Amino acid sequence: MNGFLNILKPPGMTSAAVVAVVKRLTGEKRVGHAGTLDPEAAGVLPVMIGRAARLFDYLVDKEKAYVAEAAFGYATDTQDATGTVIEAGTDYPTFDEVRQAARQLEGDIWQRPSMYSAIKQGGVPMYERARRGETVEVPLRQVHVESITLHEETPNHGVLMTVRCGRGTYIRSICDDLGKLTGCPAHMRFLLRSQSGVFTLDTAMTIEEAEQHRLAGTLAENLLPLDWPIQHIARVDVPAYLSKQVVNGVKLPVKRVTSARETAEGQPVRVYLNDQFWGIAAREEDMLVWKCQTPPDAPVAVCEPEAKEGCDEHSP
Repeated sequence: MNGFLNILKPPGMTSAAVVAVVKRLTGEKRVGHAGTLDPEAAGVLPVMIGRAARLFDYLVDKEKAYVAEAAFGYATDTQDATGTVIEAGTDYPTFDEVRQAARQLEGDIWQRPSMYSAIKQGGVPMYERARRGETVEVPLRQVHVESITLHEETPNHGVLMTVRCGRGTYIRSICDDLGKLTGCPAHMRFLLRSQSGVFTLDTAMTIEEAEQHRLAGTLAENLLPLDWPIQHIARVDVPAYLSKQVVNGVKLPVKRVTSARETAEGQPVRVYLNDQFWGIAAREEDMLVWKCQTPPDAPVAVCEPEAKEGCDEHSP
């Protein structure tokens, strides 16, 4: 199997556990996730299967959206509801006060995540060091928050909101910062990731649904195709008479690929042969050089050079 599954991860399950389940369902060893989601959070988790893993560097995961609930009254060491209370207060902010504080957290901001975050120091996640009792100093980091939209107040001094942000942003830290800005300690009570790049709730399936597809023998046909999440990359179509070069993974002359002639130096492109996706290449001077190949599962007819005179696609 080769493609992507957009799994709707349930709360209480690690991203690594989702990968293990998908490996079992597909029988494929080459499985990985694109963008870790905290164990207590729910939401979309893109899973790469088979040759899809080769496209990881070309996925757009900068645009993320979360639905979160900030709860006022106490702060925790993990900045969410699973942690130990480290500060309490009863000077609860009004809805308008929270909205005004949220505006201060939009744009490029400096953020200090919890010491129980997955950020690595010396190759070790900080939460592992914190759980061993080590003193962990979390550095400030700059992140981008596109917008924070408040929806409604929730029971027990909570506020429901949608946060649109760039990669590396910790929503837990935003909730904690809202507490600091309003003068009432706060933590994150609930988190749902609704978007990770082009992967949204609309195309997500639960683990139970994936299991049902496996039992029905329809899981493979429900994978998102290899080129589905990389439509932002320009497409070039290679003429059929260059099929042997494509199959063998050799460089392709730009002058023979009409749609590649205007391609900028170093620009990655999606390469298609007979309307089938073959991978990513980039222009280097007058050649298209392969960066990663993802051959289609179906066999491809090769136009042999010695038969070029009988090939309608051939042009000198």
